[in-house]
Order: sequence, then C-alpha cells, then structure tokens
Amino acid sequence: MTVGDVEANAQKILEYTHRARDEYKADLVVFPELTLVGYPPEDLLMRPGFRQWAETALYKIAKSVQAIDVILGLPTDDASGVRNTAVVLRDGKVLVQYHKHLLPNYSVFDEKRYFVRGHEPCVFNCKGLNVGLTVCEDAWQPEPIALARDAGAELIVNINASPFRRGKQRERIQTLKDRVVETGLPMVYVNSVGGQDELIFDGRSLAMNADQKIILRAAAFEESLDILTWPSDNQPIAEAEENDLADIYQALVLGVHDYVEKNGFPGVLLGLSGGIDSALTLAVAVDALGADRVNAVRMPSRYTLQMSLDDAAAQCDALGVNYETISIEPVFQQFLETLQPQFEGTKPDTTEENIQARSRGVILMALSNKTGRMLLTTGNKSEMSVGYATLYGDMAGGFAPLKDVSKLLVYELSRYRNSISPIIPERVITRPPSAELADDQKDSDSLPDYAVLDPILERFIEQDQAVDEIVAAGFDADIVRRVAIMVLRNEYKRRQAPPGVRITSRGFGKDRRYPITSGFHKKFYT
Repeated sequence: MTVGDVEANAQKILEYTHRARDEYKADLVVFPELTLVGYPPEDLLMRPGFRQWAETALYKIAKSVQAIDVILGLPTDDASGVRNTAVVLRDGKVLVQYHKHLLPNYSVFDEKRYFVRGHEPCVFNCKGLNVGLTVCEDAWQPEPIALARDAGAELIVNINASPFRRGKQRERIQTLKDRVVETGLPMVYVNSVGGQDELIFDGRSLAMNADQKIILRAAAFEESLDILTWPSDNQPIAEAEENDLADIYQALVLGVHDYVEKNGFPGVLLGLSGGIDSALTLAVAVDALGADRVNAVRMPSRYTLQMSLDDAAAQCDALGVNYETISIEPVFQQFLETLQPQFEGTKPDTTEENIQARSRGVILMALSNKTGRMLLTTGNKSEMSVGYATLYGDMAGGFAPLKDVSKLLVYELSRYRNSISPIIPERVITRPPSAELADDQKDSDSLPDYAVLDPILERFIEQDQAVDEIVAAGFDADIVRRVAIMVLRNEYKRRQAPPGVRITSRGFGKDRRYPITSGFHKKFYT
C-alpha cells in the first residue's frame, strides 16, 4: 500500500478480495492495519478531507463486495475523536467496527498524537466461528486479547503495520506465543508489506494454533495471498531459523525499490568510488531496480588510486551497469585558484577535502537534475554518527540506503551479497577504507578502528548507555568520550541528511530526536 493513495489502495483491496473469493472460495479475507490509507499516514490524519476520502472509499469497497467477509483498517471519526479502526464488511455493509485499544507512542510511533483509544472488545461470527478482532499493539499486552476471549472469541485476528528491524520477527513470534498461552486461543497475525520512507514493513504474516505451533507462514518482504482453513488442516511448520543478514539485505532492497517507485523516479545514480560503501549501495540498487535503471559515476581526483578506478569498473561490468568517468580535478583546481587569496598563508586541511566532496556533489546533483534520476548517497551509520561526512558533498542526494547500517555491518552484508554471486571485487572488501581526499589517507587517521568505534556507537546511540557504562564494559575512557562528543556535536549534519532505510532499534530518523543546540556534550570534556 502507498500512504495517501486511497484510490489505488482501495483498488488493490478489491483485487485481492475478488481473488480470495473467486479463486479460493474463501469466506474471510484479512488486510493489515490502516490498509486503506497506508501506514503511517502521519499528519495527513489531521486533514478532515483525507479522513472523509477514506470513509467514502470504504463504502465503495463495501458495495463492490458480496459473498465474502473483509477485514481492513482505516481511520474513522466519532464523537470522541479520530480512531485507528478495523472494520468487517459483509454483503455491502459495515458489519462491526473495532477501535484500537493500545496506542504506541515510542520509537517510530506517534499514535497518541492522532488517535483516541478504544476500550470495547469486538467479536463477530463468520460461518459459525466467533472471531475476535484486535489491532497491532493490542497483541503486545495481555488485556485486549483477554477481553476478546471473555466476549466469546474462539480465534483472534490481529491486523498490523509492524515495521522491520533486526531481530523483530523473533520478538513477534514470542509475543504471539505469550498471548496464546494466556488465552488458549489460536491467532492469525497479518502484517503490512512495503517501504514507506525510512520504514520497511516485512510482511511475514502467520497463523498460530492453540498449541503455539505456526501453521501458516507468509512470505517475507513481498505481498502474498495465503490460505488458511478452519478448523485447521494446516500442519505445524518448523520455526524458520532467522538469517539476519538476508533479512537486512532484503529490507535495503525493498526500501530502495519502493522509495523510487512510489515517488515516480525513472531510476537512480550514484558516485562509485571503488570503496566498500558505494559498492554495497550499487549492489542494493541493482537488485532493487535492475541494472538498466542504475547509473554509476566515477569521479577521480589527484588522490584517487588506480585500483579504486579498476575495482569500480569491475563491479559495474559484473552487474551490467552503465558507468561514466568525470574527473573532478579541473573543478577542484579552479576552486583552489579562486580561493587562493583567501587561503594565503594557511595549510591544507579538511577545507580542501570538503571542496573535493562538494565538487562531486555538484556534478552528481547536476546529472540527477538533468536526467530525473534520483541520487543515492552512499554513507553508512558509523560515518553519520560521528560526522565523518561532508554537508552538500557526499551527503547530497535523495535517499541513503546505508544510513542505518554500521561500517562493520557493511562488510558483513557485502560478503553476504557475494555469497549469492560474486559482484563486489574482493579487494574492495579487504583493503583499508579510505575517503581518498588526501595522500595515503585512511579512515583510521581520523577515527578509532571500526571494530572499536561501532560497538561504542551501538551502546551510546541504540542502547542509550552513559559514557561511564561503556567505559565499565572495557572501552578506553578517552576514546568513549571523544566518540560521544562527535555524535552529539554532529546532530546538525544528520538533520540535513536524506532519509534512509531503518534496520536497527534506533535509526537517525523518526525514532531519534535530539536537539541541535545543546550543551550536553560539554559534560564529556576533561
């Protein structure tokens, strides 16, 4: 589903409903949370006309459906306010409504900003089976499902818009098991699929019987129409061993694909340096869109090594991607000559390095403007955390696939992708990382080794650990303080960065809101 595209979403609902009824003779078809408007609709919900559009579409759907019950989600209005609602449609009418009880207001969720919570259970009879209806967060606490059981439910249907992050599916399955144990009721869990800005919805809908055994599992990261019979003759399915790298890679691919498609771009382009970050970004882009919709640009300077150019070309050849080479040397030299009077008597420093990055940014944005292809940035989470990126240079672009991917994870994902087919040159993975903005430059000249940096960043950013806690875990106190200062002082850069795929519990987006102007970092100076 696409947020805000009510007519297209309604058409998709009708297509799947007619397939379920006509091809499979289904009695009930279930769609995810807020299906009709997409999730999360955010401040679109504050527009009365938007909510009215959804309500009008709901009744058009109802009139178009006969001989099958339909569960779907949408926002509704009543005297108390706006509700996050699940409805059941039957033979042209709204049979029942259920208003979500528990409104999450943490991490990426802001539901208390928009909705008024419900309190009453909802149970309806479908072909002799009493079905209890709940919405997403209602399954994460005991009370809503217990209310449905007490109201006579024999089966719980829980509709969701649950975003992906690493390890999330294991948590979902354990939560469903907890509810089954508490109530003795089987459950059907239906989740959204697709990319919505930084959020990825991974699907993986499932059904669990009263013995806590999974009896139906839908595909991951793709839409599907799956059939469950009741009383169930579906046999228990062995619980799948989760592959975090495969999940994360699929999430990145889906995120790029849906951001490009839903925003109507004909394709993408990116600067290909011969380094690991741009190499992984190129692989994700090609897997998401196809080689014909991806352009790569090599932009060498006086500091670019020949092996970087060779490795970039080798990857393009392996993937079948068109690439071109545009030297930034004439532009860089012109900037230096223009600024020579102002720079007189100073030594080269990061200023000259940033001019190179901004020269590349201007070239890439010009190509993006001229072709209509969106520019992908290639920076990773480690760099974004500590400000190892240039505003209006390598940060310029429309979408950042690796924004929530640490440097160490970039290497893991690159090896994972090469295990499918070897498209990233091995030397790209094994050579020391370098921005190549100065002679013999390495990332380690400016940053702690990534094997040290990334664990500190995970503790400080994702786990909110204090500096003293991180030091107590065995990290050098001076390094930890230095890293904390870099993270906090570079909030202004992250605010100006493009959106990117969220794959951790704390990305630089909806779920991390720090002030730009703050004296908090001063407490870490010694």
